[in-house]
Amino acid sequence: MARSPLTLAAMATTALPDVDIRGARALTAGGSGRFDSAVLTLASGQELVVRVPTDAAAAHDAEAQLLALRALTPGVRDLLPFAAAEIAGTAPLEDAGRVVVTSYLDGYQVDAAQVPAGRGVAVEMGTALAALHALPPSVVRAAGLPERGPREARDALERLLDVVGRSGRVPVRLMVRWREAVEDERLWGYESAVTLGGAHATSFVFRDDAHGVPRVVGLLDWQGLQMGDPALDLHWTESAPHAAHDVFAAYRSSSARSPDRALRTRARLHAELEFARWLVHGIESHDAAVIEDAAGLLDALSGGIGDDPLLADLESAGGADVSEAIALLDRVPRGPREAADTSIHTDAFDPEELSLHADERWDAAPARGGAGSDDTQPLEAGASDETQPLASPDDGATAR
Repeated sequence: MARSPLTLAAMATTALPDVDIRGARALTAGGSGRFDSAVLTLASGQELVVRVPTDAAAAHDAEAQLLALRALTPGVRDLLPFAAAEIAGTAPLEDAGRVVVTSYLDGYQVDAAQVPAGRGVAVEMGTALAALHALPPSVVRAAGLPERGPREARDALERLLDVVGRSGRVPVRLMVRWREAVEDERLWGYESAVTLGGAHATSFVFRDDAHGVPRVVGLLDWQGLQMGDPALDLHWTESAPHAAHDVFAAYRSSSARSPDRALRTRARLHAELEFARWLVHGIESHDAAVIEDAAGLLDALSGGIGDDPLLADLESAGGADVSEAIALLDRVPRGPREAADTSIHTDAFDPEELSLHADERWDAAPARGGAGSDDTQPLEAGASDETQPLASPDDGATAR
């Protein structure tokens, strides 16, 4: 049974014994229940987030998040044009894990399928990722966080393909497509960067500026912080067919890194392989329902790609049919990528959670759909039908 906001507020006092907590409200929409969470209001008016893991896997994720946030020193944060949560306090739990209290990032989020083309949300997302990827490698190395170069990434993908290939549940067309990509040298000459290890559209927190223009004010999902493939943080764009071009254009124009001609192709590859990882999770957890679900998604993906080549044009890969197939990625529960062999170990997935956009977020904000025009439109006063209640889908259901 999920803990109530008042119970979480009481638990937060063990992490912040000298703080005067005046109120608490739920930070959840119900979901896989990996974390119980609430927003706390202090006597000063400041708001904080308290989270408590509900199982060992969630406790592991919490520790990874703490390690990453501690790597973001004041000097590192000054290099970023947006905020990341700050640790306010922690306290051990009697059974396992710990209570974690962080700052609250106020704003809204936009689901991938709702990101509009044109100026606004899409451009902000690409620019924000370019700033993240421009951080010096010392941010990761000083904290002892994972580093993975192109060779290690290819090796991990080869192991993933070996596992799913032996399952017999992946269409031959997909296996051939993926093996050709892994073996193609053109994809693997990239320069590793400081990445989240797999950002999602809902990793970005927005607020509208004085002119009603959406601005990225915060970034979530730091638990996978590492040196790795920049394309991992852009794989979600395959679920944003209308805005992907603008995201990549903004990323490239804001990046001081060496041009990466295969960036978008690798992003597509990583997006497709999420279905394979979901199948591996079902195999490793001996969950027949997950295996059947993953197999169905893989069949749909195979049918959706048709004759669309992944490697024929590295600059403009992607067609409408493929984008529609990749949109099924929202069916796959999302968990942070693991530091070691992320292609094989998928314990972070919750096999019981099959809802859309099942994501873990330490600081959450309402998700907002994109506007229908080319430019992002500000949220008008009273337009509450576009704004979802404050929520964190992977936190447990709590009393409202």
